Amino acid sequence: MKKSLSIVFFVSAIMMSMTLLSCGDTYKSIKRMQQMEEGVSSPTTKEELKEAIEKYDRRAIDLVTTQAQEGIWWKILGTRYLDEEMYSQAYECFQKAVSYYPDNANLYFYLAVCAGYIANSTIDWNVDAQGTTQEIKLRYLRVSEESYQRALAIDPKYYRAMYGIGVLYVFALEESDKAIPYLENFLSVQTKDTDGMFVLARAYYDTMLYEKAIAVYDRIIELKPSAQKVADAEANKKIVTDALYSN
Repeated sequence: MKKSLSIVFFVSAIMMSMTLLSCGDTYKSIKRMQQMEEGVSSPTTKEELKEAIEKYDRRAIDLVTTQAQEGIWWKILGTRYLDEEMYSQAYECFQKAVSYYPDNANLYFYLAVCAGYIANSTIDWNVDAQGTTQEIKLRYLRVSEESYQRALAIDPKYYRAMYGIGVLYVFALEESDKAIPYLENFLSVQTKDTDGMFVLARAYYDTMLYEKAIAVYDRIIELKPSAQKVADAEANKKIVTDALYSN
C-alpha cells in the first residue's frame, strides 16, 4: 500500500508541475506571464531595458529550477516502477527524465535495463510495434545496447554499465566477441566479482578462447565465493577442457 501511495504522490506531483509549465509552452505565453508578474511591458530607455533584463533573468531561473525538479520527479517515478517490475512504465519515465538530464549516465543505464527486460516480455511491447516477434525483440535489445553505450560514453568508468552490456552481448544478442573488452575492463575494477567472471569465461568459450576461459574458472575456484559457484566453475571448466582437447 505504501508503494502504491508513493507512486500516486509522484504522479500527482508530476502532473501538477506539467500543468504549471503548460502555460509557458510558448514564448508568447511566457512573455505575457512575465509582463503580468514583473510589470515588464515594452521597455525603451536604457534604464528600463536593464530593469527588464534583470526581471526576465529571475523568471528564467525560476523556470529552469521548476523544469529541473520535474526531471527529478520523472526519475524517481521511474525507479518506483522499476522496483515494481513495471518495465514499460519505468522506461517511459526514464525517457522523459533524459530529456531534462541528457548527460546523466544513470538514466541511460536504467533505460538499458528496462529495454532489456521489455525485449523478453511481449506484454510490455508497444501495441503499435511493427514486425515479427523476433524483429521487435531485437529492436528493444539494440535500444538496450545503445543506452549502455551512451552511459559509458558519458562515464567510461561506469562499471555497472560494463557488466550490463557484457551480459547483453553474451546471453541476449549472442555477440560474445563484443562483450569481452567490456567485461575485461569491468573485472579490472571489480577484481573479485565472480558473476562477472562467469560471464567473461562464457564469452571466451563462445569465441573459442578456451585457455582463457579455463584460467577464469580457475580464478573463481580459487576465490571460493560459495560451494555452488565453485561446483559450477568446476563443471564448466570440464566442458571447456573437453572442447580444448577435442580440437
